[in-house]
Amino acid sequence: MNTSWLSIGLVSALMPTVLTASEYAHWPTNALTLSETLEIAVRQNPSILKGRQDIEEAYGISLQLRSAALPKVTGSGGYTGLDRGKIERVYVEGGNSFAFRADESWSADLTISQTLLDGGKMRSSLRSAKLTKEVALRNYEALVSDTLLNVRVAYDDVLLDAELIVTQEASVNLLEKELTDTQRRYEAGTVPQFNVLRASVELANAKPRLIKARNDYRIAKNNLATLLGWDIPSGAGEDIPLQVSGKLTPSTNEVALAVSIAKAYQQRPELASSRNTERLRHEDIVQARSDYYPKLSGQADYGWASRVYGPNGGAPSLNDEVHGWSVGLVANWSIWDFGLTKGKVQAAKAGQERARIDSDDLYRKVEQEVRTAHSGLVQARETLDSQEKVIEQGQEALRLAVARSEAGTGTLLDVLSAQTALTDARTTYVQAQHDLVVAQQRLSRAMGEGITIHRKI
Repeated sequence: MNTSWLSIGLVSALMPTVLTASEYAHWPTNALTLSETLEIAVRQNPSILKGRQDIEEAYGISLQLRSAALPKVTGSGGYTGLDRGKIERVYVEGGNSFAFRADESWSADLTISQTLLDGGKMRSSLRSAKLTKEVALRNYEALVSDTLLNVRVAYDDVLLDAELIVTQEASVNLLEKELTDTQRRYEAGTVPQFNVLRASVELANAKPRLIKARNDYRIAKNNLATLLGWDIPSGAGEDIPLQVSGKLTPSTNEVALAVSIAKAYQQRPELASSRNTERLRHEDIVQARSDYYPKLSGQADYGWASRVYGPNGGAPSLNDEVHGWSVGLVANWSIWDFGLTKGKVQAAKAGQERARIDSDDLYRKVEQEVRTAHSGLVQARETLDSQEKVIEQGQEALRLAVARSEAGTGTLLDVLSAQTALTDARTTYVQAQHDLVVAQQRLSRAMGEGITIHRKI
């Protein structure tokens, strides 16, 4: 159940790679291996693509939270033009006059502001930004894990149905051969017509199982193609041109139940996300409480402006300017807000308690999931072990039944029963292999193995 190779594919898939339309919709011309199938799913599965946008949205929210603790730089500027008739003038002795303002003026300012004290809200915002990114990453990791499990199961379903087709075709071929031999004997007068009718009925009963196996195979391939985000090629018939390679080969490695639970507690991304969510709700309390405390911010400004008065009472030129800096501190304290801050704190505490309850409940659900997956694995392993010798025994039983029938000491019923038993044994064995492979994959997912995502923004 070693799936550590997936971490490589996921990291590469998370990089800023742009797929062209042809690459995105490319239909395979060769039989897909399981590793190729999983890599394609990481790049094209619609759920993973949407999850990638969700994580980008969460990272954007993280940037917003972080910005609350960082300095702000703003610039402003303006230009004003006035009708000269609107400008009041003052006349002085000698007939001279001067205006109180110019008919044209401009100004520009560059301001830097920084919160200095805010009751711990800035530091909390920085922690919240980091936790928000981590929660989003773990949620995305869980989404990818679930999706890849679905892809693995769909891939195994295709392999299973392909094997079942082979099994049912072998059964139909045996029954067709038996019907031909029985007809030949009937024509030779060595068996009654009843034997021919019985062989015909058995053959007719076997064909629907083959038809169903072929239909299940077609449906399984369509399901896999949908999970891989592919559009069916135009002109494709019922049986789409999608092939997979490999066999249903269960792993021989087994993990004890106690070890499985311990690994799940350590590795499941959902648990990591839940723990971080609880910490994030605690930061909500810190930020709500910050409103109880005074706020202090600093501001530095440098400005440019056109002169209001020109020299000797004349009109100023737009090229004449004044400039300079200013610094200041602003303090404010909400002394009484009629319970607004208290209400925020109370709501934040309730949110943290709800997150704690959810986290505790999730631990119980994860343990239940591991126990269920492990129990399914034990059942599948025992079922497969019980079938190890059945096919070999069924083949031998069929050989002996045919030999007795040809020697005249056996009946057609013995042969048909042996053929049915052999087909059932082959079907059960293939199904048991599939169930064991899927059970191992589900246990691996329950333990949180195989998916590790690292990304920095």
